[in-house]
Amino acid sequence: MRDVLGEIRARARRAPMTVVLPEGHDARVLRAAARSQEDGLARIILLGESRSIISRAASSGLDITGVEIVNPETSDLLPYMGRLYCKLREQDCITEEDGVRLVRDPVLFGVFLVSLGLADGCVAGADTATVKVLRAALNTIGVSPGVSTVSGAFLMVVPEERSAAEHALFFADCAVMPRPGPSQLASVAMVTASTRRTLVGDEPVVAMLSFSTKGSAAVKETRRVVKATNRVREEAPDLRVDGELQVDAALVPSIAERKVGASEAAGQANVLIFPDLDAGNICYKLVERLCGARAVGPILQGLAKPVNDLSRGASVDDIVDLVAVTVVQAQSLE
Repeated sequence: MRDVLGEIRARARRAPMTVVLPEGHDARVLRAAARSQEDGLARIILLGESRSIISRAASSGLDITGVEIVNPETSDLLPYMGRLYCKLREQDCITEEDGVRLVRDPVLFGVFLVSLGLADGCVAGADTATVKVLRAALNTIGVSPGVSTVSGAFLMVVPEERSAAEHALFFADCAVMPRPGPSQLASVAMVTASTRRTLVGDEPVVAMLSFSTKGSAAVKETRRVVKATNRVREEAPDLRVDGELQVDAALVPSIAERKVGASEAAGQANVLIFPDLDAGNICYKLVERLCGARAVGPILQGLAKPVNDLSRGASVDDIVDLVAVTVVQAQSLE
């Protein structure tokens, strides 16, 4: 069985990129910064007051040699960032004074470093709501050309003994859109397939999930998934995809054979696209907590440069894994 996370970390070490961690006040983030730097996964920029960070690292026995510490409150970049943010938010009547005040926020400052090319990626969210991380990214970095929908995926690494399907699965959207329409759902499917190619390197097999399989419940909700599936087939004809599928038909070959018959994706899926945010978010947490899966993410998809979010329940290991993911994403842009 492949060690997918081990492979991602190894790829990160081969060409480390610069990743900014805005929440330097958080003990988990401090530990993750030290470990990521020590393991050679990334060049780390940690945001916060330097004396406080150095003191806390020393008292915790952490070696943060090589970690760059930047204080957003006193940075020489503030006037320039403030002016630029004022221009970016011109439609909102943001003044330069407001711009300087706003970019002192560590998350916005950290994402700005990525936007300006002073860092290659950002990982935030340990102590910040997803909506704030996402808003900062959209207001500075923006969406990737050709992408209409920003979404959040999780790389779910399921223990071999608990998995009826592939060891590493991608779940989306689990973080951003409460109720995507057919075109948004199709966009999520295609961009998540691309994320899988980037991070895992194999062929994505996409299941568009529902409580129905192939018309077993023909109602408005299932028709939305069918429309999304058809759009994926039109826009990405080489992508293996099927829907609408119940999750057992998506993952278990014997059930897929009974419920679906011939299919290019049923029973073989490694990318699961949920019909709404309720389903996606609840399911990833259930699989994580009840099956002991590693949930890496949310990996924010569709942005022009890598900015990734964290669950506020994230562990140090979760943060380190997402740093490695961010580095591999940044490598792919080069």
